[in-house]
Amino acid sequence: MHIVVCVKQVPDTKIIKINPKTNTLDRRSAPAILNPYDGHAVQEAVKLKAIHGGEVSVVSMGPPQAVDIIKKSVEIGADQGYLITDRAFAGADTLATSYALSKALERIAKEKPIDLIICGKHAIDGDTGQVGPGIARRLDIPPVTNVIEVCEMNKDEKTVVIKRKISNGYELIQSQTPCLLTVEKEINEIEYSPMPNMIKAARYQPVIWSVNDLENVDKLQLGLKGSPTIVGKMFSPPKLEGGKRIEGNATSQVKKLVTLLLEKKELFK
Repeated sequence: MHIVVCVKQVPDTKIIKINPKTNTLDRRSAPAILNPYDGHAVQEAVKLKAIHGGEVSVVSMGPPQAVDIIKKSVEIGADQGYLITDRAFAGADTLATSYALSKALERIAKEKPIDLIICGKHAIDGDTGQVGPGIARRLDIPPVTNVIEVCEMNKDEKTVVIKRKISNGYELIQSQTPCLLTVEKEINEIEYSPMPNMIKAARYQPVIWSVNDLENVDKLQLGLKGSPTIVGKMFSPPKLEGGKRIEGNATSQVKKLVTLLLEKKELFK
């Protein structure tokens, strides 16, 4: 069984700042890390490999320094990694990103057929949740989002049973494989890496492809040319006001509370 995980290098959003002139994220203001949701995706792939056998690959699109997150994935337990990096990919939105990654996955599948693709629920720098389903659509395979548990895999019948979150609870889905899953953080806990994994990751060099290494690529669908999304404005949300302490006896407190609620009634419409 071959599982491929799509991973992304993102800035640490706890530290990053917004450039007030360009209304964009100042990626130089924060260290780059493996997208947290993608870390859980890698961990789940490693867990499934331990149960069912096979191998785990990771693939990422990004600048050359994104090799660091592939090394981190190998540290978690992935067997190998692929990085597609080229100026032609720069400025890609979710549409262009899903196109580029789907082309990378097609090349990987030619070398080693893919049984399952796993992505994080979303990237913390964009928070769209669109790339995973976009890849599935381009590869014409079923997408299952918001996955919190892989309940069962049947390699002979090529099926997988998944538990996913929905707005009012949970649901179980059986899908044919290959399919694509996007996972929540609660699907697992990322384990401490054993020393052999850490040594392997430190020495590992991923396979690096440029746009010319991919097949049947329409370059008009890559980078800025293939990105119809335009960010008109970006800003930090206003800081929340502190709460108000209502003093007095119960009767006066209720009166004051009702008065405050009436003043804020526009917020509840």
